[in-house]
Amino acid sequence: MDSREDFYRGILDNVTDGVYFCDTERRVTYWNRAAERITGYSAESLHGSSCADGVLVHVDERGTSLCQSGCPLSATLKDGVAREAQAYLHHRAGHRIPVLVRTSPMYGPDGAIVGVVETFSDNSVLIEALRLVDQLSQETEMDALTEIGNRRSMEVKLQACVEECCQLGRSAAVLFVDIDHFKDVNDTHGHEAGDQVLKMVAQTLKHNLRSSDVVARWGGEEFLTLLYGVDKKVLAWTAEKLRILVASSFLEVGGVEVRVTISLGATLLRSGDTPQSVVARADALLYESKAEGRNRITLAA
Repeated sequence: MDSREDFYRGILDNVTDGVYFCDTERRVTYWNRAAERITGYSAESLHGSSCADGVLVHVDERGTSLCQSGCPLSATLKDGVAREAQAYLHHRAGHRIPVLVRTSPMYGPDGAIVGVVETFSDNSVLIEALRLVDQLSQETEMDALTEIGNRRSMEVKLQACVEECCQLGRSAAVLFVDIDHFKDVNDTHGHEAGDQVLKMVAQTLKHNLRSSDVVARWGGEEFLTLLYGVDKKVLAWTAEKLRILVASSFLEVGGVEVRVTISLGATLLRSGDTPQSVVARADALLYESKAEGRNRITLAA
């Protein structure tokens, strides 16, 4: 081994990513220190072994073995195309480690592929960070009690909807929903029962809308629903369906059935509307429903 080779090996042994080299028979001829640290396997234990033997047993997120099919290293050996893939390798201690794998072909003096260099990095920290970001995002957008969107998330979606409908001429509608006589539920059955009623109504609304529609807790016992691509007829039908479904829902508290109804204000988005104007109009229509006796819908195109 000459000094130049020692020099380059020294560099590779001090990088933080795992690096190894396989020849055309997929035999491991180099395994750096980071690879030892990440996998628990020493260079001595792997030298001369074939990656096809599945020592690291790379699998994808479905648990499918990449060593027998879908191996990026094998594919790069065949066509000389560099690749990148997410995989889960088998640590010597038995557990799985998420890694980002990159393969690059190596060429000899005659231009033929003589092997492939594979680098891999432990993705555990990144995946955990992404999970936490996703969790925080959900917490920021979700009402903790009812497990539907909160007011902040709805305000963002409503703003985007208004802008999109104005620019592209698409239709949308807003339903303002309020639980009738909710104070009586709290006074009669207690606040815990009141919380259960909020959940019941919220989940009834959520599960009986299209996947493209959005519902959020606006505040207290009020909910706002945003419907995309509807006309007056569909809006009226949807509002009536939700009203009937909530009225037919109930929960048992201390052996007593607790039922509630909702009042709704429904309006289509109009040219020149802002988020504030459409919500104000739906709110005014809701209070017409309240004034007319509750458990009803007031709709304006």
